[in-house]
Amino acid sequence: MSAKILIVEDEPAIQELLTFNVMQAGFQPLRAGDGESMWEQIRNVKPDLILMDWMLPNASGVVLAKQLRSDSRTMDIPIIMLTARGEERDKILGLESGADDYITKPFSPRELMARIRAVLRRHAPQMPDEIVSVGGLELSPISHRVTGMGTTIDLGPTEFRLLHFFMTHVDRVYTRSQLLDQVWGTQVFVEERTVDVHIRRLRAAMEPLGLAKLIQTVRGSGYRLSTS
Repeated sequence: MSAKILIVEDEPAIQELLTFNVMQAGFQPLRAGDGESMWEQIRNVKPDLILMDWMLPNASGVVLAKQLRSDSRTMDIPIIMLTARGEERDKILGLESGADDYITKPFSPRELMARIRAVLRRHAPQMPDEIVSVGGLELSPISHRVTGMGTTIDLGPTEFRLLHFFMTHVDRVYTRSQLLDQVWGTQVFVEERTVDVHIRRLRAAMEPLGLAKLIQTVRGSGYRLSTS
């Protein structure tokens, strides 16, 4: 069954173009023009990926991405943000809001479809089923659940994969480039700074339980998970 792509775009011509390209690529398009219609679509059919414009009426794509990430029903849906904003601070804001990838306009349909496929591959279930436990953390790939000291930790899909990688490679230091290859996959288009954004989000989720210190920065080298 083809992946369902929810296109959230208020410009009819752009929405039509995106719908056409999504269909041509073999995906099933769903359409929404604003946040209200997006939630209505999600209530009817849960999409496999959301392709969302930054500038939307009533609520921006950044606001909607944060809402999606804070809702247990939608927190695991990957998001690609579309925008005309190309400056680094805007990219970081988009990623910190919960987007998994970010593409600036104008873009080629070929590049966009490649990014959609790359994000879908990253979120396809590929990790082992065994429960992993390290330093008070327990992660279950099957139930997609993480607990810290017995308390549930809510993580987005990328942070979940990142934590799983760290927990299965304890005390080893990885550069940003290595983490991109291992967690995001080799067929990616995101910048190395993306890793920093997701590390911050992972630490923020672990901080209330005092576990953020497990994710350590090794100056000049990269990151590691260590209990020491």
